[in-house]
Amino acid sequence: MRRLLRTAPLAAAAALLLAACGTTEPAADEKPKASAEPITLTDASGAKVELDGPAKKVVGTEWNVVEHLISLGVEPVGVADVKGYKTWDSAVPLTDDAKDIGTRGEPSVDTIAALDPDLIVATTDLQPNAVKQLRKIAPVLQVKSADASDPVGRMLQNVDLIAKATGTTEQAATLEKNFDAKLAEGAKALDAAGLKGARIAFADGYVASNQVSLRPYTSGSLIGGVNERLGLKNAWKVEGDPAYGLGSTDVEGLSGLGEAQFVYIGNKQDAASDPFGKELAKNSVWTSLPFVKSGDVHRLDDGIWMFGGTGSMERYVDSLVAALTK
Repeated sequence: MRRLLRTAPLAAAAALLLAACGTTEPAADEKPKASAEPITLTDASGAKVELDGPAKKVVGTEWNVVEHLISLGVEPVGVADVKGYKTWDSAVPLTDDAKDIGTRGEPSVDTIAALDPDLIVATTDLQPNAVKQLRKIAPVLQVKSADASDPVGRMLQNVDLIAKATGTTEQAATLEKNFDAKLAEGAKALDAAGLKGARIAFADGYVASNQVSLRPYTSGSLIGGVNERLGLKNAWKVEGDPAYGLGSTDVEGLSGLGEAQFVYIGNKQDAASDPFGKELAKNSVWTSLPFVKSGDVHRLDDGIWMFGGTGSMERYVDSLVAALTK
């Protein structure tokens, strides 16, 4: 078996020796710099995570945690699928300096070890065997991937946990304040347009082997949770999964929606991501749907990651309000 590279987390900074006038007393205008205090956290897996101080060299194995890190002012040194992140999440841009550590499902242990991180942030979706290997390199902080019982609350809790590990709790408080303000602003704009309580159906879709697959975002999804906080009513009747609140249907399954605002996100760099505007454009079932006939189908801006953080959700609110009120 290939031997794994192992590195220890960075030690806390040593106390600085200060000297003035031949003594160890600090000069009048100098202040001794305090050492970073150790941090102990319990992550979503129940594991105790111990850090010598706020993590600075951080690796993110999933796009949502990468977005959280950047939003908190922590540029990750390693990111899973850099190209994919830049394609799907331009709401919170990634710099070109981050090292690609492989796929989100199977990050490269050797690549991460070479970065010598002092923290690896992952979600509970990452396989236990992968997490076990990563813990040999550096402390691993796992956040719960999603929770359909409180999708928005879960997102904010994840931000708070990462902020504690990186010493950015003040930034986290600002993010939450700005996010709440954006929701209030969006709700006010929709109310003024007479759309309070309007029925909305958000979905995405993909084409594989000439087969169209559609994925409803129920009220348990992050998008669904944001919609409800904007005063909108989720029109989906299908049941979503207990984590992400996502369902499954086909074009015939859309016939039960009735009158609604149908909203989706595609991506110009992914040709298979917009069946609504392409493959279904001449489909007789699709063209007969009430919201298609009435022109209430809205493709939102590219680059809004539907499972992201406050930055993506704020961009979503702006894009949604603009589409519904134009």
